[in-house]
Amino acid sequence: MSIQAIIEEKLQALEPTHWTVENESHRHAVPANSETHFKVTVVSAQFQGLMPVKRHQRIYALLADELAGPVHALALHLYTPEEWAARSESRPDSPDCRGVGA
Repeated sequence: MSIQAIIEEKLQALEPTHWTVENESHRHAVPANSETHFKVTVVSAQFQGLMPVKRHQRIYALLADELAGPVHALALHLYTPEEWAARSESRPDSPDCRGVGA
C-alpha cells in the first residue's frame, strides 16, 4: 500500500466530511515517485473547540509511524465544517520548493 493510501486510511478516524491528501514530493528535490512531502486537508467536526496546535497534534499522533519514517514534510490544513464553509471550501496553495527549478 502506498504511503498516501495509508495516510488517507488513517485520517478516517477523524470522521472527515472532506479530506484530500496530495503528494507534493514532485515539487521538491527528491527522486522521482517519492512519497516524502504531503499536503493534507481535513474537515472534521472533531476539530470543534480545538486550537490549531491541538488539531495538528491529533494528526501527528495518527501518523506517528509515517512521520518517523518515510514522510519528511506534512503541510496541514485542518478545519471544522463551519470554517471550511467560511473559506469557500478552499485551502492555500503550496509554494514551490527553492530546490526545484532553481
